[in-house]
Amino acid sequence: MSLKELVALQPRLDKAIAEARRRERSDVKEKIATLAADAGFSVSELFGTGRGLKGSKVAPKYINPDNKSETWTGRGRQPRWLVAKLAKGAKLEQFKI
Repeated sequence: MSLKELVALQPRLDKAIAEARRRERSDVKEKIATLAADAGFSVSELFGTGRGLKGSKVAPKYINPDNKSETWTGRGRQPRWLVAKLAKGAKLEQFKI
């Protein structure tokens, strides 16, 4: 095949690969559900709901003394108010709730 023919074939090939992946994924899910049901379990009992930890709420651990509505959980990037205060020499422990 020429390069032009191969390039023209690429979109059809990508679509076929995506469909095969979807079909294979569906088959595996069905097999797992059958195995779980045969053993007397549901899939969610074995693997949970699939949510994981993402989106779970964490209580704030630090507060801005100048504006009590500004808090930080201690996760992720430090907020601007905290970075500014630390740059001026304050200690992180001063802002603990």
